Amino acid sequence: MNIHEYQAKELLAKFGVAIPAGYAAMTVDEAVAAAERLPGPLYVVKSQIHAGGRGKGKFKELAADAKGGVRLSKTLDEVRANATDMLGNTLVTIQTGDAGKQVNRLYVTDGADIAKEYYLSMLVDRATGRIAVVVSTEGGMDIEAVAHDTPELIHSIIIDPVEGFQPHHGRAVAFALGLKGDLYKQAIKVSGQLYEAFMASDMEMLEVNPLVETTDGQLLVLDAKVSFDGNALYRHKDIFALRDESEEDPAEIEASKYDLAYIKLDGNIGCMVNGAGLAMATMDIIKLNGAFPANFLDVGGGASKEKVTAAFKLILSDPAVEGILVNIFGGIMRCDIIAEGIVAAAKEVNLSVPLVVRLEGTNVQQGKDILANSGLPIVSADDLGDAAKKIVAQVKQAA
Repeated sequence: MNIHEYQAKELLAKFGVAIPAGYAAMTVDEAVAAAERLPGPLYVVKSQIHAGGRGKGKFKELAADAKGGVRLSKTLDEVRANATDMLGNTLVTIQTGDAGKQVNRLYVTDGADIAKEYYLSMLVDRATGRIAVVVSTEGGMDIEAVAHDTPELIHSIIIDPVEGFQPHHGRAVAFALGLKGDLYKQAIKVSGQLYEAFMASDMEMLEVNPLVETTDGQLLVLDAKVSFDGNALYRHKDIFALRDESEEDPAEIEASKYDLAYIKLDGNIGCMVNGAGLAMATMDIIKLNGAFPANFLDVGGGASKEKVTAAFKLILSDPAVEGILVNIFGGIMRCDIIAEGIVAAAKEVNLSVPLVVRLEGTNVQQGKDILANSGLPIVSADDLGDAAKKIVAQVKQAA
């Protein structure tokens, strides 16, 4: 689960992390009122969407030479003008894709006199089962270019969660950033605070870009991007309450109600599979046969008839879907339960696209019998390769 920048900063502040003063705003008047609460004379008006690259982004509704989604304002009138430009309009960044995201919230913060920008992030390194702290002296909007062109400027410090954050980890961060004196001490302190927040909140990723050194010698978290482990949110009800469903795909929200792992893709063949690995293999073999998957959908190992029905209806809710491939290996999941769910959903939504089903495993014959006796135009497949060829052919024939 992702949250907005202002929410991330409020969370980090609870762990003592130094951040500039700022307030969220949902309307233009609230943005101006937020600026009035700040000392000024410089204010920063920031679009709040779940995507990076906001500073270099462009608004669809504004002129091509208009400023991006993060703007400096020297007066309250400029705050009002910038807020008016942003709210309700669609911001397109390198991370949103061409569709962009509508800006429904703003974050108005106090300006900072920046002497130097740094990069710091923390994430779970699945290869080692440890926490990786990634830092660079080249913070700011072009960190992706730095990672691509000059990877030697990116440094990683690995922390064993059993050992926890130790002073030598903080010193390694400060050294990698080239800091000395009081800034050195501040880097040790802030990296420890960020690690504490990361672990205590079950974060998957914490990105501070930039971490800035101000002209008066302070280290401040100027921006923060945070995502959480969805499997751990049951023990963080306060964090789960920060969820902004307007930033999520409606289909993915619906999927979460049934505990389905669903991600919409750009193809035209819907997939329903049990098991993430099998789902990836299914998508690969669809592409191998010259078509593209419309989604990733894992119904899990122990889905009920109701869950399968919900998954099937979810696939069909995508207007881009021109055919469906169901690929089930029945271990814990029984093939007859899958078949019953498919038949129920197909009848309920008046199935109008080709459907190919490959079943194997527990109660496979019962499942095939249910499909064969359903009266529906369901094509059975012997194996995964056969299923992929058949659904691609069926879609081409229907077109």
